Amino acid sequence: MVSVILLSMPNKPVVPFPGDRLANRPANNAGTASQLPSGPQIRAALDWFASHRSWIDDEQARLTEIPAPPFQEADRAAAVKVLLSAVGLEVSTDKAGNVIGLLRGASDQEVVVLSAHLDTVFPAGTDVKVHRTKNRMSAPGISDNGAGLAALVAVARAIHEARIRPQRTILLVADVGEEGEGNLRGMRALVDAYRDRLKAVIVLDGSSIDHVTTKALASRRVEVVISGPGGHSWSDFGIPNPINALVRGSVRFINTRVPSNPRTTYNIGQIEGGTSVNSIPHEARLKVDLRSESEEELIRLESALRDCVAAGIRDEMESSRDRSKGKLEWKLDLLGSRPGGELASNSLLLANLRAADEFVGNQSRLERASTDANIPLSLGIDAISIGAGGNGGGAHSLQEWYESDGRETGLQRVLLTLLGTSGVVEEKTR
Repeated sequence: MVSVILLSMPNKPVVPFPGDRLANRPANNAGTASQLPSGPQIRAALDWFASHRSWIDDEQARLTEIPAPPFQEADRAAAVKVLLSAVGLEVSTDKAGNVIGLLRGASDQEVVVLSAHLDTVFPAGTDVKVHRTKNRMSAPGISDNGAGLAALVAVARAIHEARIRPQRTILLVADVGEEGEGNLRGMRALVDAYRDRLKAVIVLDGSSIDHVTTKALASRRVEVVISGPGGHSWSDFGIPNPINALVRGSVRFINTRVPSNPRTTYNIGQIEGGTSVNSIPHEARLKVDLRSESEEELIRLESALRDCVAAGIRDEMESSRDRSKGKLEWKLDLLGSRPGGELASNSLLLANLRAADEFVGNQSRLERASTDANIPLSLGIDAISIGAGGNGGGAHSLQEWYESDGRETGLQRVLLTLLGTSGVVEEKTR
């Protein structure tokens, strides 16, 4: 009889809810145990994502079609402000241009931030019209960071619809200045304003949920400017040419050897100069991105760039036929500096992320990257950067794409990590 009963039982395993699963879960190696929230409200919020996926997709497309070039995020910020206000948050815009939605907790002594950057790498005038083919959306910025912004507003609405009240106050932030020469100015301003109360920062960037950024990659972004007398290509031939000097220095620099461990990279991203093909330019500019897992290697690489530019100018001056009209001058300007940092292995935030991964059946690896999380991590504030779910590709290109299949898994992961870190006020029973 027992055999018959067992054989008749369903084969599908019963997946325990977060609180049930974690009740018997041992603490991690560092001794930090996560306690994800559970209960009917949490269930309702988790279920909301799947039933409203079309709405989330549509809002992602709508936000993506609002241009947000570096330093021109205001129109997109205004649209996000409307969406956050619609779910009852106290919404404001700070001096940097960040949109901040305040969800008051039982206590305001500590604050947890969930953020997604507004800006894209694409200049003004880029066609950002979203094209849909079956389940794929294509447009510049659709994944980075259309996916993150859509997740931000979706999480805000899910919490509102489920009537969840956090223990710690939550700030849902759409921030400026993450890309290009923005120098993380939005996150810098946010951390400066709330630093004394910041418990943790969760950054939503892109779609991928197969990794979590816990280590901040240090970087420098610099601009080299070389100026000279300028003149006519025929009558002034032989005077020092800024572009020639820039090319000479660049060739030297790209032959600089960098280590693979600690990983160190450089990229000449922009070269500008000259007014016409038959004019010797009076100015030339070069923009370079330098990155390394080691602050020492970063300093060494920047020093190498300076030496190579100086040598390029020296070579150009020595080869010039006519120095009577002037010499070359140069300077190196720091456009941006992103500090490094690392999340402690025994961080409660990381434990919550791991518990959320376990609940949704996801596996993610730890990774080093350059994101908004650099700022809090550099100051010893717990922070991670994670994807918002779904699948994307072609980031920073005109062929960027996003598919929302399975995005609810990523959104559930975000919600559980956020609420596990903020804590939840238990619903009163009647």
